[in-house]
Amino acid sequence: MSEIVLSLGPDPSKDLRAATNSPAGLTNLGATCYANSILQCLYMNKPFREGVFSVEPNVLKEQPVLDQLARLFAQLHGSKKAFVDSAPFIKTLELDNGVQQDSHEFLTLLFSLLERCLSCSNVTKARTIVQDLFRGSVSHVTTCLKCGKDSEASLKMEDFYELELNVKGLKSLDGSLDDYLSVEELRGDNRYYCESCATRVDATRSIKLRSLPAVLNFQLKRCVFLPKTTTKKKITSAFAFPGELDMGHRLSEHSQSELIYDLSAVLIHKGSAVNSGHYIAHIKDENTRQWWEFDDEHVSNLGVHPFGEGVSNCAAKSVQTEPVIHPSGSESVDAVAMGNHAGASQSKSSDSDIVDSVQTFSSSDAYMLMYILRHSNNGGEKAQIESGGINMENASCVDPQNGVSLPPYLCEEIKQLNSSYISDCEEYKAKKEFESNRITERRQEVRFIISEAPVQSLGELYFWISTDWLRHWADNVNPLIIDNHPIQCLHGKVPVSKVGNMKRLSAKAWTLLFSKYEGGPALAKDYYCTDCLFEVARSMVSADSYRDRRTTMKDLADAALAGKCLDGPLYYVSKTWLHQWIRRKNIDSPCEADAEPTASIRCPHGELKPEQAPGAKRVLVPESLWLFFYDTANDVKPDDPLVFSTFPLDSAPCAQCSAELTNEACSEDNRREIKLKQRQNHEKLASGKSIALFPLQRYYLLPTSWLSKWKTYVTASGKNASSAEPETLCNIIDVLKCEKVRSKFVGGDPL
Repeated sequence: MSEIVLSLGPDPSKDLRAATNSPAGLTNLGATCYANSILQCLYMNKPFREGVFSVEPNVLKEQPVLDQLARLFAQLHGSKKAFVDSAPFIKTLELDNGVQQDSHEFLTLLFSLLERCLSCSNVTKARTIVQDLFRGSVSHVTTCLKCGKDSEASLKMEDFYELELNVKGLKSLDGSLDDYLSVEELRGDNRYYCESCATRVDATRSIKLRSLPAVLNFQLKRCVFLPKTTTKKKITSAFAFPGELDMGHRLSEHSQSELIYDLSAVLIHKGSAVNSGHYIAHIKDENTRQWWEFDDEHVSNLGVHPFGEGVSNCAAKSVQTEPVIHPSGSESVDAVAMGNHAGASQSKSSDSDIVDSVQTFSSSDAYMLMYILRHSNNGGEKAQIESGGINMENASCVDPQNGVSLPPYLCEEIKQLNSSYISDCEEYKAKKEFESNRITERRQEVRFIISEAPVQSLGELYFWISTDWLRHWADNVNPLIIDNHPIQCLHGKVPVSKVGNMKRLSAKAWTLLFSKYEGGPALAKDYYCTDCLFEVARSMVSADSYRDRRTTMKDLADAALAGKCLDGPLYYVSKTWLHQWIRRKNIDSPCEADAEPTASIRCPHGELKPEQAPGAKRVLVPESLWLFFYDTANDVKPDDPLVFSTFPLDSAPCAQCSAELTNEACSEDNRREIKLKQRQNHEKLASGKSIALFPLQRYYLLPTSWLSKWKTYVTASGKNASSAEPETLCNIIDVLKCEKVRSKFVGGDPL
């Protein structure tokens, strides 16, 4: 059953989204988790999502990146699948799927690209949605401590889309903001030239927040450069941040209205390395106030806390709360951060000024924090997005989610995708049910046939059927036609030797099978083969006879190897072959190896090899044993007259092979004698003994010093085996020549 279900492919219904209010995931194409996390943060921002949906269709056709982003958001919004394929959007951006990139750099480049694309739109809110939601401004202010005036450059405003905050040595978001806005003193060599004072003076320099966006992003600078190793390192210290952030007192000019921001997303980088690891995002649904974890295709509900409730692993622990004194807006109590992520607990205070308490969270992996201005997401002012003539509230044919509806041109596409997906699910379900019904029917058929298969009496008609086909029929939903050919003999009947490969079926069971599957042939109970039966009987008798004779002959062979009972005519066989013949098991009939008892003692000329030849060891056997070997060989190879040769006791070795063997032996003796003499002379020379000189022999002179080194070298052993090798004679022979006659001799000439 499981194999048949697997053959249908994956079940598409397993990818069905759990509920309409449950967010969808994004597929990871290899190393695109950084992009998936950013895209989910942007999609879950309702005003940004509405702005993308409000872009005119003609603009989308001209801007492929914006078009694919709108389609991706539409699928995340209305698809019935639990995750959406991000490949079209990633391919449009021409990103390398296998290369991990930094999420902050990706967001910066994406904002820049979207600003250019959206500038083509005539819808006001859509055209500036990136700037309206994410852009703030700062200025770098330099103040003269002598005259108190600011530099002209201090009036210049610079846009920002996220604030990059230091993490190293800092424990909380408040501390990082204090560090970011801290005042730097310019003294000594760093003094500032004041235009008003016309001289270099002491001054201060700082960053001033001029305006804040509706969505405030904090990029935590966890990657630091190490000059000694010229590499980057990730800072994994715990970092605390509040669920509610008051930025009113952070502006250079205090705002009349409250600037309270609520934590809406935490982008997390898992892993200790800078250029690898994994990105996930924890994002809050502003309508339900529920937090969700977006881990590529997998989306999990975390409850009302950004790191889940009641978690006990190393990545998420309890949250603490800290009191916030709204009247003064000054110091806040830092929460203690423990573990990778800290969780929640309530603390009480008797201070009359404390009107509220703020949850503080802590994480050693948080990489980016996203806060949303409270009035822009909690009612009060509802963002109105112009739709260029499209009624966003009523035009959608897909159920709205969180008050956001799809425009018709995207709605129809999602409707078709959902329809196709539902069709795939229904088609798979129908195929599975069909196969399941077929399997059930087959099981019932098998049970019924098996119940009808037994033959009740000997006189009842029955049929033989192949067990291989019967097994195939029982195990397969679509069995082949009946095939009884494997259990037939050469005469077309049922041989007794195939009885283990067949089964008896009653006439009723056979008729049911044959009428449905056809094939055959039909082999009734009287289709047994008498010819094969007699052949089997003869083979059994022959096997018994052969085993008995071989047992008797084995005793004679043992005696022959021992040199006993050698009366009467004798014949040569290979000694090695006879040993192997005795060791072979007692079989029912001769084998291939029984055909060559004299092969290894027969020379290339067809005669008996000399016994001194390699592999020509032989042994004499009595005539009765020889005749048994002869008959056995003829049974194995009856048509081969040269299967082996007969060598009686009086057979003479091959004269030609004997002569060749004698010459070879003489040559070997001469070589052995010459080697012996050479070794003796070398031993005398090495031991310093004198060598007899003979007339008409050529001799050579050698330097005594060289000969001493040579003796040491050739006789060295053990620890002395590392003695230096003597110089070659061509370099040393000149020491024997005097200056006057040296030119007459050439190295190596006899003296």
